[in-house]
Parts: sequence; C-alpha cells; structure tokens
Amino acid sequence: MELLNYAFMQRALLAAVLVGITAPAVGIYLVQRRQALMGDGIGHVAMTGVGLGFLLSASPVWMATAVAIVGAVVMELIRWYGKTRGDIALAMLFYGGMAGGVMFINLAPGGSNANLQSYLFGSLSTVSEEDVTAICLLAAFVVLVTVGLRRQLFAVSQDEEFARVTGLPVRALNLLTAVTAAVTVTVAMRVVGLLLVSALMVVPVAAAQQLTKSFAVTFVVSVAIGVAVTIGGTVTSYYQDVPPGATIVLLTIGAFIVLTVLATPLARRRARAAAAAEAAGDPAECSVPAQPAAKA
Repeated sequence: MELLNYAFMQRALLAAVLVGITAPAVGIYLVQRRQALMGDGIGHVAMTGVGLGFLLSASPVWMATAVAIVGAVVMELIRWYGKTRGDIALAMLFYGGMAGGVMFINLAPGGSNANLQSYLFGSLSTVSEEDVTAICLLAAFVVLVTVGLRRQLFAVSQDEEFARVTGLPVRALNLLTAVTAAVTVTVAMRVVGLLLVSALMVVPVAAAQQLTKSFAVTFVVSVAIGVAVTIGGTVTSYYQDVPPGATIVLLTIGAFIVLTVLATPLARRRARAAAAAEAAGDPAECSVPAQPAAKA
C-alpha cells in the first residue's frame, strides 16, 4: 500500500491500532458501570494538560496524562462523596478543564487556539515518534490492567456491594478504572481527539452487545470493532483528506447501525423460540441459563 511508504502514516496506523484496542477495552467497564460519558469528562480535563505542556515546553501527551489522571481521581472522589451537589462539582471540573486548556495555550510563547485543533479532533500528520513511544507505553499499561484484572474489574462493575462482601478492594479498583480511563483518553487524543474519544470507548461496546451475550465475547468483539474502525478511518482520512477523528467515529456509529439491523431478526427468532418453548411447557428451554458473563 502506498500510504505505508510514509513514516507519518506508519506512526498514525500504529497509534490507530493501539487506540482501537485500548478504548473499547476500558469502555466495556465504563458501560457496565453506567459511566459511558466519563471519557468525555476526562477529555475536557485533559485539555488543561495539553495547554500546560505547551506553556511549560513539556510533552503535551505526558502532561495531559498527568492532569487527566488527577481529574479522573477527583471525579471518582466526587462520585463517592459528592451526594446531591456532585453534578455541580463535576460540571465545574469539566468546564474548568476546557477553559484552562485554552488559557494556558494562549499564554504559551507562540501559542494559539490553532495548536489545540490536533488534540481536540485528532491529526495524522502531527503524530511524532515521541507521541508513538508515549502511546505504546500507555497502551501497554491499559492492556495489562483491563486484561490482567478483568475478573476483579468485572465484579466491581456489576455489583459493588457483592464485590465488597467477597473481599475485593472496591475503592481501589474503582480508582484504578478511573485512572485507566484517563490514560486511555490521552492514548486516543492524537488519533481521535479529546472531544470524540468517548464515542470510541462506548459505541464499539454497544455494537458488540447487539450480537453477544457473555462479557468475554463482548470484550473481544468490541476490541475487534475498535481496531477495524480506527484502521479504516485512518486509511480513509489519508485517501479522502477528511478529519481522522470524525471519520473513525462515524464508521463506529455505522458499525453499530449495521450490527443492530443484523441482530434484530436474530432477536426475534430467539423470542419466538422462547415463547414456543414456554407454550410447550419445556422446562429445559424455559429455564434461565447460567450467566456466561461470570466466566470473564
């Protein structure tokens, strides 16, 4: 392929594959916890880190990672202790993160809002070797956590009280999930952009759930969808000269629509089969199957 002859496209494709793996891998736990928009909030906070990176002449990726982690921990603490006014605190955190990013980058020498564009919406041509190194290290951390601790994270995501009774460190695992989500946002910002990364964390999971039932299969299928759409969006962006982040998100939504259409007849057949079995009084067919998700 012609695009592989260019170093910047090699870097972009590698980053896209890593984003396609890590975003759904974390997103599946956020969906289980009903925190689908957490990635969007972290993306707003990470903008302050990007601005600080420019202001301090440091790596925007690493600075955004540090600020996003702090913001994710604060979000989790607000969830624990915020009570009735927690939503107001979160709103101030999100909007303050956006405002801080704009302010810091304009205070930086030679800085302007144009410098934020590639971080807000993704950019293929600006992915540097330093960015790729950072993305690889951060992606390795995300994969290690989401795969190595999948049983514990799944248990906490499903039922915190039950997980606490079984002796799991619920608060520590919740914090680890928040930190991993923050790292994932900064992994994805160079390809998808901070304002669109939440879609890549959530929509592939929702698409996979149209066809799958068990947690383990949903995990694998959602990651496969993530990799497919990020590669497809990156290649399309190169040949058609369209924004990579927007292209990837639109492909992801398209995958969700296609899988939903394909799953509808299957769901109807299953419903008819279950109704027929119930009418026939077949206990084997009517009994509730064992939860395969527990084997995650």
